[in-house]
Amino acid sequence: MKLSKSLQTLINPLSKENPVIVQVLGICSALAVTAKLEPAVVMTISVTAVLAFSNVIISLLRKTIPTSIRIIVQLVVVAALVVIVDQVLKAFAYDVSKQLSVFIGLIITNCIIMGRLEAFALNNRPYASFLDGVGNGLGYGIILIIVAFFRELLGSGTLFGIQVIPQWCYDHGYVNNGMMILPPMALITVACIIWVHRIKNKDLQE
Repeated sequence: MKLSKSLQTLINPLSKENPVIVQVLGICSALAVTAKLEPAVVMTISVTAVLAFSNVIISLLRKTIPTSIRIIVQLVVVAALVVIVDQVLKAFAYDVSKQLSVFIGLIITNCIIMGRLEAFALNNRPYASFLDGVGNGLGYGIILIIVAFFRELLGSGTLFGIQVIPQWCYDHGYVNNGMMILPPMALITVACIIWVHRIKNKDLQE
């Protein structure tokens, strides 16, 4: 059964057009904020919100933006939304905001956002642009959450800061893998996800 165009716009970025494991964009975030699940989830929500609403705004303005200054306009829109997200986090999730530190501000330079603004929002209507933003934000977030799940579980024995590996495991010699919380392991974990994804989607293999 063929999916509608709107549904394809929303669903395709979750797998076959995933911005992280197919287009290899937004890798820096995967290295920086995935040592714990909580900041990964918050970053997912933040990027999805910024991407969805910046897509809508640029789509609404697309016929009035001079080509020569379109990048500047896009940056201003994204920067304004990032400031709003940053202030909301400081007001309602200050501890997580501190953990994410400068990385919330660096959403402005996230190549996924600028790429979707250029490739989609400038050429499509607001509703389709909103779906594209949500889809790509969730596609990005799924990878972050998977990476954070394994890094926190194997590196700290916790999930969302709650101990999930029983104490008796430690009593019998189990030791947390400290390497999992180091940035290189995020890259290795992403590489493993890409490997599995390419095996299951042979059409993506070169």
